[in-house]
Amino acid sequence: MIVIVDYGVGNIGALLNMFEYLGVDAEASGDGQTLVEAHKIVLPGVGAFDKAMSRLRSQRLVEPLNEAVLGRRTPVLGVCLGMQLLGRRSEEGNEVGLGWIEADVRRMTVPAGSGLKVPHIGWADVRPTRRSALFQPGSETERFYFDHSFYVSCDDDRNVIAVIDYGGELCCALSVGNICGVQFHPEKSHRYGMRLLKAFATQGLM
Repeated sequence: MIVIVDYGVGNIGALLNMFEYLGVDAEASGDGQTLVEAHKIVLPGVGAFDKAMSRLRSQRLVEPLNEAVLGRRTPVLGVCLGMQLLGRRSEEGNEVGLGWIEADVRRMTVPAGSGLKVPHIGWADVRPTRRSALFQPGSETERFYFDHSFYVSCDDDRNVIAVIDYGGELCCALSVGNICGVQFHPEKSHRYGMRLLKAFATQGLM
C-alpha cells in the first residue's frame, strides 16, 4: 500500500485518482502509525516551505516519517514542494526541513532579457542525467508540468537524476537510496506522469 501524507498541503485527490487509474493501491493518511507501516510513501506539497514544515510538525508527523524513511528505509517520493522539504532549509523561509538529503532550496533566477519568468509555470522537457528507478536515459523526451519559484540544489551532483534548462541547468529530480523527489507535478503530467508514478509504485529504489 502506498500512503500519501495527508497534512493539508498538496494535490492529494489528484494523486489518489492517478494511482487508482493505474491500478495501484493507495490511500491518504495523516496517522503516524499508518505512515510507519506503509509499503511506500508519497509526500506531496504546494505553497510555502515554512507553512508545510509547520503543518508536519503540528500534526506530529515528522517523527513517524523519520522512523519510516530513515529507520525502516521505506521508499518515499517527494512531489513539488514535497521534494523541497527533503532538504535542510529553504531560502523561502526560516523553518528547518526534514534533512533527509544533503541539499538546500534556492530561489530561481533568470537572465535579464531572457523572457523567462519566475515563477516557472507550465510544461518543460526533462532530461535524465543517469539511470534510476524513475528515469531511463535514452528513451523519448518527456514533458512534465511545473509550478515553482524555488529549486533543490544538491551538495552532490550524483544525487541528481534529471534536470531542466530554465535560465541554466536546474535539478528537477533526485534520488538518494530509498529517497527520491520530483519538482514537477506528475499528477498533472498526463501519460508521462502516469509512467513515472507507475515506476515508483512497482520498482525498488535502493
